[in-house]
Amino acid sequence: MTRYDVKRELKQCYAPKNTDWALVDMPAQQFIAIDGRGDPNTSADYARAVEALYAVAYTIKFSSKRNLGRDFVVGPLEGLWWSDRPEVFTTRTKDAWHWRMLISQPDWITEDLIGEAKQAALAKKNLPTIADIRRETLHEGTSAHLLHVGPYDDEGPVLARLHHEYLAANNLRMSGHHHEIYLGDHRRTAPAKLKTILRQPVRTASQT
Repeated sequence: MTRYDVKRELKQCYAPKNTDWALVDMPAQQFIAIDGRGDPNTSADYARAVEALYAVAYTIKFSSKRNLGRDFVVGPLEGLWWSDRPEVFTTRTKDAWHWRMLISQPDWITEDLIGEAKQAALAKKNLPTIADIRRETLHEGTSAHLLHVGPYDDEGPVLARLHHEYLAANNLRMSGHHHEIYLGDHRRTAPAKLKTILRQPVRTASQT
């Protein structure tokens, strides 16, 4: 059985080699998702949300393999980040961050299967936050992205360059939430070696 792996199937989106901003065309994808607000380093809500998301993701994987004969690699953790004040990302004022954490799902995973997996995971794990997980469809289209290597808190200058240089130089403006894809486990990886895809949906400045 060949396992589906989103990092392989969408290699141009999940394995970029460019370390400066470049454009990519993102296809529509479905995810399981959960929302919250606050500093991801200190928020108990964030930790519970990520734990619940993975519990459901692995339950979906095993259910798909057992009942449908279709296996897949659980995708990396992803996050959409936003605030009423965009400058809080370059200043790293994390208490003001809103987040939507995501894990990509293959297109054969139905909403019913996700609902069944939530019930099974809740019965097994007893994590009330599982109830807040939902199916989310995302189609970002044209996006600026790059591979950032290093600590998460070193992203500030990279994002400032996007906001103040790259967008204007290419007649672009932001059209969606800041998106990050975490390719390593921060608990097991030295900060200097962390790999994160930074992505920002964009459109031409003349588009409404």
